[in-house]
Amino acid sequence: MPATASAGEDSASAQVVPYPTRGGPTVVRLLLGGHLRKLREKAGVSVEKAASVIRGSHSKISRMENGRVGFKQRDVADLLDLYGVDDEAVRASVMEMVRASNSPGWWHRYGDVLPSWFEAYLGLEEAASLIRVYEVHFVPGLLQTEEYARAVVRLGHPEADEDEVRSRVELRMTRQRKLHAENPPMVWAVVDETALRRTVGGPEVMRAQIRHLIELTASPNITLQIVPLNVAGNAAAGGPFTILRFAEPALSDVVYMEHLTSALYLDKPSDVEAYLRAINSLCVAACQPHESVRLLEEILAEL
Repeated sequence: MPATASAGEDSASAQVVPYPTRGGPTVVRLLLGGHLRKLREKAGVSVEKAASVIRGSHSKISRMENGRVGFKQRDVADLLDLYGVDDEAVRASVMEMVRASNSPGWWHRYGDVLPSWFEAYLGLEEAASLIRVYEVHFVPGLLQTEEYARAVVRLGHPEADEDEVRSRVELRMTRQRKLHAENPPMVWAVVDETALRRTVGGPEVMRAQIRHLIELTASPNITLQIVPLNVAGNAAAGGPFTILRFAEPALSDVVYMEHLTSALYLDKPSDVEAYLRAINSLCVAACQPHESVRLLEEILAEL
């Protein structure tokens, strides 16, 4: 999930590293890694040379520059020396981001139920300014009621005891707080009608969930479209996915797809563009937001 160079930046070594306006340690690592890569390239230093200076390997430098690992202060200080960065303000800003990148996110306390491959997503979701999601099987997690979420968790983790179920549901509810905070992200959800007609947790739970969706559509930062049953096929037949966009110009969009025991993160421009085309096509095929509300009301009346 590499960062990309921001437009107009032509002297990375003369600038302090841009601090993110939102998000936790995940986005800090991405920004810091991209900044270190630009410093290395501007200094004309090879990956192999950089790796030798920090007593590491080619892959370690690659992981650092892609923001996929934590940073050691000694390693970063040695790299700044190698890249000829002697401006104290620049060095101080970089070292501050090293400290911030290694701080635990709010989700750290859920480590007992949080798989490592999902932890990265939480950091990206926390930093996103726009979250576009397509869901086939269930209501998107950010839009679920607590009881619906509990039913979904029990379906996915039938062996979990009550404490684990409670922790997983609490994690999901905590993620939703950002939707109602100051400067919330925009959420644009496209949901297949089958997900809304599939009874999860019983009729009363579904009624409450549908009412909740209707209420959410009044929020200025939430857009909901439903793909009706009469749409024969769509551009995303492969399954659900999420596209995350960030306010930071140095960060590229990320496509996230979750599997049973792992997840896939895509940020290559050609991949992202393919999924953007898919979700745009879905938005055209789906009911428009006001029509989607009417369909929700019809589904509610039938429950």
